[in-house]
Amino acid sequence: MRNIAFIGLGNMGLPMAANLTRAGYAVKGFDLAEASRRAAAAEGVTAAATLEAAVAGADAVVTMLPKGEHVVAVHGDLVKLVPEGTLLIDCSTVDVASARKAHGLAAALRCLSVDAPVSGGTGGAKAATLTFMCGGSQAAFAAATPILETMGRKIVHCGGAGAGQAAKICNNMILGISMIAVSEAFVLGERLGLSHQALFDVASTSSGQCWALTSYCPVPGPVPTTPANSGYRPGFAAALMLKDLKLAREAASASGAMTPLGAAAAGLYETFITGGSGDRDFSAIVEMLRGGGT
Repeated sequence: MRNIAFIGLGNMGLPMAANLTRAGYAVKGFDLAEASRRAAAAEGVTAAATLEAAVAGADAVVTMLPKGEHVVAVHGDLVKLVPEGTLLIDCSTVDVASARKAHGLAAALRCLSVDAPVSGGTGGAKAATLTFMCGGSQAAFAAATPILETMGRKIVHCGGAGAGQAAKICNNMILGISMIAVSEAFVLGERLGLSHQALFDVASTSSGQCWALTSYCPVPGPVPTTPANSGYRPGFAAALMLKDLKLAREAASASGAMTPLGAAAAGLYETFITGGSGDRDFSAIVEMLRGGGT
């Protein structure tokens, strides 16, 4: 499979498509935004003016789209355009129901399909160190793995159709909750006279250790590479975190799961974004908790 169509060339899709090109794949990319198509062309991706042109001759199609409705709509178009047997890989983060609808459309055409949402943010997309959480048949996963390995470091088969989305929703609920917990601890530490470094040195080697602290510390200083050291430029935008927390809240409601901390985290991020911080990194919520504005 050397010919790949990549649909959705935004902040995540563009560097992912570029990594495929650098690995030797022939990539044709399409995005509704002309600026995104131009940016893709600058990275060596062949920019297509239409979806039809992008998928013509493709062995596999990778999609990275904003919402479940977009994924279902594009898959509805794809099954009219691609031949039987084409591999369809969706890397969007959407609700499980939409993912399963997309799988169903693919199955009707006897296409292998994988829902493969990612973790790692724009930095991971650029560095090809993403984690892919995959749902679909074993055959589809095996077919998709070489392509995904070009864009990521960790590829996990989570189960059948929609299982990748389920894993992503659960993972990001953990992340949203833990970032708020870490931020609250730093705010409390500040009030108690602790330096950021002192609290970090203790918590990072004690029972408070977690990824949100040691890899994505929400205050400047202790981890120099985090968005906190660059004015909270994302990274992973707060609006995207809220999207994932809402997906988790909806999934919990539909399945009868009790997720009070997930619901509380969603509420806090809603407040944060209402104040105009949707395009800031999600770790900037520490400023709202500090009372320093939104």
